[in-house]
Formats: sequence, C-alpha cells, structure tokens
Amino acid sequence: MSSTLSLVSSMGQLVTKVLLQVEELKTRFITQQGILNAVNGVTFSLKHGETLALVGESGSGKTVTVLSLLRLLPKTKANISAKKINFDGENLLDLKEDDLRTIRGTRIGTIFQNPVTSLNPVLTIGRQLSETLEIHKGVSSREAWLTSAAFLEEVGISNATNHMNDYPHQFSGGMCQRVMIAMALISNPQLLIADEPTTALDVTTQAQIMQLVSNIQASKNMAMIWISHDLNVVSHLADHIAVMYSGFIVEYGNAQTLLTSPQHPYTRNLLSAAPDLSGPRKNRLDTLGGQAPNPLTTFHGCQFADRCSFVMEKCRSETPHLHSINPEHQLACWWDIDTNCERLY
Repeated sequence: MSSTLSLVSSMGQLVTKVLLQVEELKTRFITQQGILNAVNGVTFSLKHGETLALVGESGSGKTVTVLSLLRLLPKTKANISAKKINFDGENLLDLKEDDLRTIRGTRIGTIFQNPVTSLNPVLTIGRQLSETLEIHKGVSSREAWLTSAAFLEEVGISNATNHMNDYPHQFSGGMCQRVMIAMALISNPQLLIADEPTTALDVTTQAQIMQLVSNIQASKNMAMIWISHDLNVVSHLADHIAVMYSGFIVEYGNAQTLLTSPQHPYTRNLLSAAPDLSGPRKNRLDTLGGQAPNPLTTFHGCQFADRCSFVMEKCRSETPHLHSINPEHQLACWWDIDTNCERLY
C-alpha cells in the first residue's frame, strides 16, 4: 500500500483519506447504429473502508461505469474519457496496460455478476485461485495452493482442501459465489468491486454472502463499490448511494439520508416500487411507466422528463447537474433548483 490509511488533522481528529476519485467519467460505444452514450459525466469519490452503492434499473450504466474504471471494455468499441480517475494517488487513465493489470490483480478485486459463467469450467477451483497468487504475488505453487485452501475456508467452504481439485460444475451457485469472493480477496485488495453478487442466489444465501463480505471488509478496512438494483440490499451495506439513470448520477448522498428522504422523482419511484413487509399490505406494488431514452439518440434536457410526474418546460431543454442540497446530499433536478416552495413529492 503506497500511502497510509489516515491522517491526523491539526485538531487531533482522524481523517480518512480518499482512495478513489472519479471526475466526469464518460463512456461511448461505437456501434453500427451510431454512438451509444452509456456513461455521461459520472463523478464520485470513495474513502478507505467505505462502501458506495451504485443503484438503478438495468441499463442505467452501473456495470459500464466500473468496467470503464478498470479499462475492461474493448478498446476498438469503447471510448473512455475523464478529467480524473485517481486510485490511491495514481491516475488509472495514464497507466500502461501491464501496470493496470497489476493493479487489477492485486489492489482492486472484482466479483462479477454471474459466478458460474465467470469461473473457467475446464480448470479446477484450486488452480483458478492459486494462479492469482503465482502470477501477481510470485509465490511458489505449493504456498499458493495452501493459501488458496485457507481462503476457501475463510469464505465458508468447509473441508476446503478436499474441494481444491473440484470443478465449478460440482459447486452450487452459492459455493461458486464464495469462490469468486475468495478469488477477489486473495491478494488483499484495497478496493473490492461487487457487481450484483447476490442476484442469482436464494434469500438465505444472499444474507450469508452479504454478512461474509461485510465482515471481511471490516477486518481489512477495505473500500467497496456494490452494484445493485435492490435498494433493500444496499440499505444494509452502503455508507453512500449513487442513483444512476440513463448513464447519469441523478442523486448521491449518505445512505440513511437518501433512503429516508429521497429528493429525486426517480429515487422516489424506485423506493415506492419495493415491497414493504413492515407496513400495511398493498394489493399492487407501485410501478414506473415508460422507459429510459434511447442512448443512441442525442437528448436535450433531463433524461427522466418523459417519465416524471413533475416535469416542467425547462426539464425538456436543459440538463440538470448534481448540486449540493446539504453537505451529505446531492441532486440533479430542476425542481429543487428553480423553486423556493417545499418540494411537491
């Protein structure tokens, strides 16, 4: 680790340093139909030990955002630009591919969305784990094998030594996910990126995986980006939440503040569409009509305008940008900017 985790201010208070800082990240795909605008000027920061949740509908740009950070998109199809992508003092955009590969393999770990398809079906579990240490840490094959078995035990796979020669198809979905977590954590990364890691799992296994990741994160003071469309899941994990819509962050802030006092119409719609088992029973869940604008088209104004109940004329001609409504809350919506009256929703 190239820098200390924290500094002591002149007042004697502990100040956690920023690990990841992203400014104006944009990603465009070159397609036969034209330029597809996938990520449109995303800005956020993440400190050591914190968890940021990226939430939104499918197609909102969550996964493309993190793949852009890691430069895991095909160079011939994707154009990635940003004012800044600083990770622990290094600008990832300036690094050569070999240097970036080293960071991806050691200092940034990734849990991909579908564990079954992310694992190589023709290699044993032990081989897939141990080669990470051999390639990135330069340890012997025996040491890598023993360490890999120990990590499988740490993520909840009992008798791990007996499973090291098993293949992915011999594991359940939950066990494969635990293998992916072990693979992401085996190099002791500073940042873990988890792309909807519990989507394909049953509720009980989801809870186990979430608790497992949270415990490991706390023990290692590891930062985490958790991608999800499930606000109930992120409410138990996140310190901050960024709500994405059509490639934009439309609301950003402290998790508790955002979930209890959402200000953007889209965030409100997402929350109202989730079942509330503690409240009065509803026969039907609230739904959000319409669909997001086509990312292949040039769009002027607020991306959410056609689906918003509070749309104004200005919403269709000028794009709102994130601004602070309090120190822990940012919003991209013309209602808050242009009116002095109390918000109507």
